[in-house]
Amino acid sequence: MTKDATAGHRSVAGPVDPCIRTALGAVLIGFIGLLGLTVVVLTARHGAVLPIDRAAHAWSLHHRPSALVTAARAVTATGTGVFPYAAAVAAGLIAGRNPRRRLGYATGALAFLLLGQALRYGLMEAISRSRPPVGDWATHASGFAFPSGHATTSALMAGLLVAAIGHRAYGSRAGRVAAALAGCWAAAVGLSRVLLGVHWVTDVVAGWLFAAFWLGLGAALIRTALPAHRR
Repeated sequence: MTKDATAGHRSVAGPVDPCIRTALGAVLIGFIGLLGLTVVVLTARHGAVLPIDRAAHAWSLHHRPSALVTAARAVTATGTGVFPYAAAVAAGLIAGRNPRRRLGYATGALAFLLLGQALRYGLMEAISRSRPPVGDWATHASGFAFPSGHATTSALMAGLLVAAIGHRAYGSRAGRVAAALAGCWAAAVGLSRVLLGVHWVTDVVAGWLFAAFWLGLGAALIRTALPAHRR
């Protein structure tokens, strides 16, 4: 092959989209991290609680005054129920630039969240990890522990909101502030589950890793499917 032909081939192929590269990095980190943590949890299922879980749980029991518990209950309530699904629709409405696209994006965001929830629920049922002792709970909880549903849901919602904001206000100061607030909210929801004594800290980390995997996979697939001029 001649130099001209080689150069022409390279120009057609083009560089790898940095957004796709970042998304695939999130997929890899989320998958490997979640797989490793799952193996550790399954190995220790019939043994003692993991040291990091025991330490974080003990710390939360001794550092939760009534005002903090009240605030944590308010924060944790936003990670379940109607709110996450309404936020998914809102993300689609933010991203769309006309009624047709708003409807399509909102439907896609809602379907993305629901499918992620189904996969997370299947993983949770398969692992069947027990929660901390009921006597340590400072709020209601149900189901198995790993990965945390609240942590997963809020992280997925933050990712959808950040993507929507970035689509409409990429690089703007307001967009960066809004994205940072969404990330802080997701982190607060996850940490509230540990503070309230209903999850081990590794349950929350697993929820974040699952969300990183699912968001990265969705972003990579969508970005790859888009024609170059629309990226």
